[in-house]
Amino acid sequence: MRSATNIPAPRRRSARRSSGSRSVPTAEAAPLAPVPNQLDPERLLTSFQRHAGILLAISGGPDSTALLLLAARWRAARSDGPRLFAATIDHGLRPEARQEAEAVGTLAAGLDIPHAILTWSGAKPAHGLQEAARAARYRLLATHARALGARAIATAHTLDDQAETVLFRLMRGSGISGLAGIASERALDELALLRPLLEVPKAALIAHCRDAGVAFVEDPSNRNPRFARARLRDILPPLAAEGLDAEALARLAARMARADAALEAATEAANATIHLIPPSDVLIHLDKAALFALPDEIALRLIGRAIDRVGHEGPVELGKLEALQVWLKAAADAPGGARTTARTTARTLAGALVRVEVKSVSMRPAPPRRTPISSL
Repeated sequence: MRSATNIPAPRRRSARRSSGSRSVPTAEAAPLAPVPNQLDPERLLTSFQRHAGILLAISGGPDSTALLLLAARWRAARSDGPRLFAATIDHGLRPEARQEAEAVGTLAAGLDIPHAILTWSGAKPAHGLQEAARAARYRLLATHARALGARAIATAHTLDDQAETVLFRLMRGSGISGLAGIASERALDELALLRPLLEVPKAALIAHCRDAGVAFVEDPSNRNPRFARARLRDILPPLAAEGLDAEALARLAARMARADAALEAATEAANATIHLIPPSDVLIHLDKAALFALPDEIALRLIGRAIDRVGHEGPVELGKLEALQVWLKAAADAPGGARTTARTTARTLAGALVRVEVKSVSMRPAPPRRTPISSL
């Protein structure tokens, strides 16, 4: 077993200042300082043991810097286990980002964790910049993880991130699945995406970095009112004063996740018997009578699954899916019956063509948009 004293300690040096940030992360003191029970890595990082190689996504902010320190302590407490790697994304959006990423590399080297800087190159969109940056970030991390032979990526999402996500989705009218918030673990293609710090408040991670004497970056975009997330953070304190704090929102997410899992199990059971013919990527026939006899939420999920399978325009929006379900019921009950409706009316959604047939609700890939079919 390794001990903390066997971890190479980075040379002490002052933290460099950079425009728009608190400071660049460096290891000014022993990075494996004692941790409080709330941050016990043996408890928080249990998911690491299940995967062969973990890539830590380290931005240099307090959350991910604390994750790097905790992961080093977790590894130091065992003689075997998965290899740890670290990577920092340079999005090319701030001139100081490269310097910050290099400083993360210095800290990681002192902890004996291999580090790489991954660059998001090319043109950046004028709109939806944060969403595009997020997609690029996960794409770069996944590619690098595969190259390393790592089987999982770990990010430093916190309790505060969970609360922001739930509130953001609530404001947008998300359904049960959306209000379940950020999952502690999910698939990312053939990799696992781990969020081991979801139950930890950001303040605790900031305190740990300070106690360890390790500086961190504060990205100015986190407070830029141009971005919805930043504006949302400004309304969280008054909500917390009324009792709707991060813990309450996280509890809501946990309860919604529990309900979502139960609904998914019920949907899976219904899916086993709802198909009139074996489903494929080009044609699905759902038993009409059985579909409309199901509770609305289960039927909605079955329809959504079918559209996601045969459609070619990405995930279906919940509001449009609900509107389609209303239309399906009305079409099935229309005067003249489903036979007449099937001949004269169809709807497209997310690249899927949906019809009410005599005995089924059929779905197949939609034709090119020049075909005059109503779209939701």
